[in-house]
Amino acid sequence: MPSTHDYFMTTQRLGFRYWRAMDVALAYGLWGDPRVARWIDARGQLADEQVRERLAGEIQCQQDHGIQYWPFFRRETGGHVGCCGLRPYDPAQRVYELGFHVCAHSWRQGYAREAARAVITHAFDTHRAAALFAGHHPRNKASRRLLTRLGFQYTHDEYYAATGAHHPSYRLEAAGRAPQDAAAAASRTPDKKKQGDLH
Repeated sequence: MPSTHDYFMTTQRLGFRYWRAMDVALAYGLWGDPRVARWIDARGQLADEQVRERLAGEIQCQQDHGIQYWPFFRRETGGHVGCCGLRPYDPAQRVYELGFHVCAHSWRQGYAREAARAVITHAFDTHRAAALFAGHHPRNKASRRLLTRLGFQYTHDEYYAATGAHHPSYRLEAAGRAPQDAAAAASRTPDKKKQGDLH
């Protein structure tokens, strides 16, 4: 169980830390689950080696860019909930990609929104992002609703090689708004259908 000092960022219910090479079991519990994988990978089910490759990629992204899809946990129990974080999208323009994946056992409990709100604030306040990009599987209506409630605006459909599909894509601008504004708006909007399978 992660202890409090492992977390570099917390919310009311969640704590975020960095992926570690020893986190294979956690990674498999998330990306090895076909209920999660079907939204982010055309293969639908990831083999052990493919899950290990994904974990290694997150660790490398943190080393190279100072960001990753950070694993997050229930602060009360230490149970793994999923991951949520950033990837480089357009570094020259300080645009990051926001994404989250939530373990199936934790769907529809508001964790995706809570985690995303924290990462959005972290992106603008700590990483000085000019904007955030996000996309979702075209059949994932829950992620579409969540992005809208977080303040993202649809811009275009973009091909996502991992799924072989064109994903509806969105943008959230830093200019002219405080990071907490979108979070406050989201907190006033009920959302009872959480899946958290944004890529």
